[in-house]
Amino acid sequence: MSEPTTLSSAVVLHADELPAACPNPRMPLWSSHPKVYLELSHGRARCPYCGTQYQLAEGVHAQGH
Repeated sequence: MSEPTTLSSAVVLHADELPAACPNPRMPLWSSHPKVYLELSHGRARCPYCGTQYQLAEGVHAQGH
């Protein structure tokens, strides 16, 4: 999982990192909040707790139920 370099950059997710959840494994313990799974049907999502943006890597598609 890629780590954001600025507040405006997104964490890029690859197929082996789905389903997407926040906080992600690279976040420090102090920034933890309840785990929430993210809906990436449009290729992007924002965590409702911390605002971290996530997006699917090029060529990766989220699979719905």
